[in-house]
Amino acid sequence: MKIVIVKYSSGNVQSVLFSLKNLGYNAIISDELDIIKNSDKVIIPGVGEARSAMEYFHKTGLGELIVRLTQPVLGICLGMQLLCKFSEENNTPCLGVFDIPVKKFRPPYSSNTFKVPHIGWNNLFNLQGKLFNGIHNEVVYQYFVHSYYVPFGSQTIATIDYITPCSAALQKENFYGVQFHPEKSGMDGKKMIKNFLNL
Repeated sequence: MKIVIVKYSSGNVQSVLFSLKNLGYNAIISDELDIIKNSDKVIIPGVGEARSAMEYFHKTGLGELIVRLTQPVLGICLGMQLLCKFSEENNTPCLGVFDIPVKKFRPPYSSNTFKVPHIGWNNLFNLQGKLFNGIHNEVVYQYFVHSYYVPFGSQTIATIDYITPCSAALQKENFYGVQFHPEKSGMDGKKMIKNFLNL
């Protein structure tokens, strides 16, 4: 299986690569269009900023390629947000695969409970679809690091509740997105990555 991790202005490429190796898979880190186009699975990682990422996508042609891919594609954290139609982070138009905007967390005034960015473990609810095959725990914790969130939509396949209930995962056809970091989230996270690779 040829797995490509998309190279761009993102900070967690190595953690995704390490997680794949732990599962027994090798992956290529690349921004070359032909390599990505001819892969079996594509992973868009993410720890970074939306506008600079989209500028890189436009400069390299990655944006035009990604939306035309027909193999399974997984966006992680910022990678999921870039697959949405718009981000409030620097008012950035994104790829538009998911017809839903990305919004900034706005905690209640003087809140000591909710911090932004949201950093830490949070429970997933309402799990749907093949990405969560074999995950039947009543409590499914995953690791999050984000200041922006995706509201509920028709493409939501998992949710979290932090400041406001919002999307933890999205799916449209061959495109999947997770707001959390499965590569940093223990056995359930590894199971989700394995499920993606088995699509």
